[in-house]
Amino acid sequence: MENIIKEFLRVPTTCISDAMDGLNNLHPTIKPLKDEYKVAGRAFTVKIPIGENLAVLEAISKAKPGDILVVDAKGDQYRAIAGDFVVGMAQTLGIGGLVVDGVIRDIIGVKALNFPVFSRGTTVAASSKAGVGEVNVPISCGGVSVNPGDIIVGDADGVVVIPQVREKEILANSLEKMKKDESREVSISENPEAIRKHLDQLLSK
Repeated sequence: MENIIKEFLRVPTTCISDAMDGLNNLHPTIKPLKDEYKVAGRAFTVKIPIGENLAVLEAISKAKPGDILVVDAKGDQYRAIAGDFVVGMAQTLGIGGLVVDGVIRDIIGVKALNFPVFSRGTTVAASSKAGVGEVNVPISCGGVSVNPGDIIVGDADGVVVIPQVREKEILANSLEKMKKDESREVSISENPEAIRKHLDQLLSK
């Protein structure tokens, strides 16, 4: 794993979001199937029309270990882009996680895999495999532009996209924000006077 990916993995998405002024957060309905899931990796993008998923299989076969599959499924919540069998193949081939602006199915089986999936939820219906779709192209996912190679970070609060051209700058700002948050927590926690002082500072702005 790249060092910069390791660094982002230890930063909460809330701090990364603040470092980017909240501009690159995926839609808040795209959440992990389990709260404990945390992912960071390079985006391998997938663009598909509603009800189609052959390009998802193509992406699984072409992505590198550690890549995060980011799927533009147009927000459709009727047909799943994957179930436990497809997710299991991605896991076996070393894919780092799945982020989809859409839904998956076989929820019990997928959760049993303990593979990080972020989606708008689950459904019953499967997709078809007509062969329409593109991989490793610029997409829009959850209202955010995603380019191949952008860094994707997801945790219980949601998913953020770090543009590849700004990743070092954003990492530095995210780490600074995390340090400030941790310092504030230590100085204020269970200290009524410090809390009042902090509130006064905020309200006086």
